[in-house]
Amino acid sequence: MAYTTINKPSLHFNTKTYTGNGGTQSITGVGFQPDFCWNKNRSVATSHQLFDAVRGATKRIYSDSTASEDTNTNSLTSFDSDGFSVGSGSSANGNGNNIVSWNWKANGQGSSNTDGSINTTYTSVNTTAGFSISKYVGNDTAGATVGHGLGAVPKMIIVKRISGSAQDWIVYHGANTSAPETDYLQLNGTAATGDSSGVWNDTAPTSSVFSLGSASSVNGGGGSDSFIAYCFAEKTGYSKFGSYVGNGNTDGAFIYIGFKPAFFLLKRTDGAGDKWRLWDNERSPFNVVDDSLAPNESSAEYDDVSVSLDFLSNGCKMRMSGGGAGNGSGETYIYMAFAEAPLVGTNNVPCTAR
Repeated sequence: MAYTTINKPSLHFNTKTYTGNGGTQSITGVGFQPDFCWNKNRSVATSHQLFDAVRGATKRIYSDSTASEDTNTNSLTSFDSDGFSVGSGSSANGNGNNIVSWNWKANGQGSSNTDGSINTTYTSVNTTAGFSISKYVGNDTAGATVGHGLGAVPKMIIVKRISGSAQDWIVYHGANTSAPETDYLQLNGTAATGDSSGVWNDTAPTSSVFSLGSASSVNGGGGSDSFIAYCFAEKTGYSKFGSYVGNGNTDGAFIYIGFKPAFFLLKRTDGAGDKWRLWDNERSPFNVVDDSLAPNESSAEYDDVSVSLDFLSNGCKMRMSGGGAGNGSGETYIYMAFAEAPLVGTNNVPCTAR
């Protein structure tokens, strides 16, 4: 029995590492034309830079900052058929620096979605892989809805106000609490789960729209400021959005996700102070996976076995023993994971462990 319809996850999500040259270069080998590129210079302390085809190349937002979008012609300069090109900016292409890019496929710039009470400027959708990018203008109205185009209920939504006043990144996660539509996390911070009807209007997303309150971070600006939303639906054998409880032991918690991971992002939800943490299979090609980055801070890459885990054929095994990393005893975490390979594809052949 097949566990997925996506036999080759790298056609929809792929991690690419490269070395900066301080000039200009085209980064190839992604395997598709990316529509969402999340880039980080691993060698030095500089902000995470996020680009997407809906807003256009050179337009940056930062996961570790409340700042609005800016434009830099020396950053990511184009989305290409097998990757992207970068200019001479130190964050994007610092000479001799090690840089990572996490890449997702949507559908180019897309077109307006009219399913919600707010018509999006553009919505770019990959229904096969459960990913969409939507740009919309807020209307300050509680109960507004925005169409995401997925045709499935999103399990994770990441929203950033990109014009006007500086605002926090806001995250919806379907496994956050027993009523996730009432709660939110901040991608740029270390706070525990917050509770506010002003964010998602205490209304669960549907297969066509997500709902908004009147909070400035998701729907403010007096009808003139823009927002970007990254929406993810779960696809068996390719993506998983869940939660687990740590055990505080180096023989750590095992998280079954149903595939061999390529990307794993987590955040503690029941206490403040813990960073977001992100690992992938390219920066750490062998177990233990000990090269991590923190999306909420500009720090260079951590190479630390005390903040590590194993990538297995069917999930993750925590190897850190304490809190602050992902395995505090009795602490609750949410995660976002994408596959290197499904546990079993349509050929019914199980994948192998690392």
